[in-house]
Amino acid sequence: MANAETATTSVARVVRKPRAMPSDGAVLPIAPASPGAAPRVELGLLELRRLGLRTLDYPVRAGQGFVAGSTEERRGDFLRGLAREDVDALVGIRGGYGSNYLLDGLGIAHAEEAKIILGYSDLTSLQIFLWQRHGWVTFYGPMIAAGFDGGAGKECGYDVASLLAAYLTREGGWVMRLSGAELAGGEAEGIVLGGCMTLVETTLGTPWELDTAGSILLLEDRGMKPWQVDRALMHLLQAGKFSGVRGIILGDFPECEPPVAGTQTVREVCERILKPLSVPVVYGAPIGHTSRPMLTVPLGVRGRLLANGEGTLEILEPAVRA
Repeated sequence: MANAETATTSVARVVRKPRAMPSDGAVLPIAPASPGAAPRVELGLLELRRLGLRTLDYPVRAGQGFVAGSTEERRGDFLRGLAREDVDALVGIRGGYGSNYLLDGLGIAHAEEAKIILGYSDLTSLQIFLWQRHGWVTFYGPMIAAGFDGGAGKECGYDVASLLAAYLTREGGWVMRLSGAELAGGEAEGIVLGGCMTLVETTLGTPWELDTAGSILLLEDRGMKPWQVDRALMHLLQAGKFSGVRGIILGDFPECEPPVAGTQTVREVCERILKPLSVPVVYGAPIGHTSRPMLTVPLGVRGRLLANGEGTLEILEPAVRA
């Protein structure tokens, strides 16, 4: 049964929330995907320490192609981090590619005890796995060499208020201005889920395919041609992933300009495909890949999307527990 530490979704999923971050919480950097550039990593670690957090030593693995160590090394580092009692949060160094390799045979001991997992981009694979298999609330937000290194409130940095609200708020909820644009107006409540669109799409057909029914669905990405965004959205549509979705929040989609002037933009593609769903849609929120200060959005909690003007996301419950 649900208690103070767990809740239940509309499909009777047990939801497990991590403990709130202590004021001097210990952060373990993790690299489940690609390695980060050393100067950017150091800047990110300095920023975490400026926030009053303690950064723990972590193994720096020899790169293997485009990943930060072998699959066994990366999976082992992740599992050992989860098992350590002195770790309050695991924060991604950067995304890139490779987290999906960790998922086959990923057995988590004491899965009833969630920990803070913070990151975006390729970490979407881990975040969806943890939600689908274990009901973990995770955090879609800045990483050490992809957000924290840019600084608080700065270009290519992160938003302080949403970060602190996400990992500190133990009672009630909070409100985030999405600083986007209404694509389809309205208001809706649901469980906030999603992440990087390419990674959401690649869960299709896997044992941890994301169940989007009843969700406020986040979708964002970068470096795609508008027709590639069209293809991904159509794949999700034809796979039934928009059936039962209550509302949609879309990111900036940087570096996704049309290759030919005068052809459809990503925004126009999104409007054409998503507006007929008759659910609220906000486009252009600074989530994930963005040059604006990146919001931190908890995944797996109840939210209310208000798609009018720049859009607002109300988080209706704490994402952490005492």
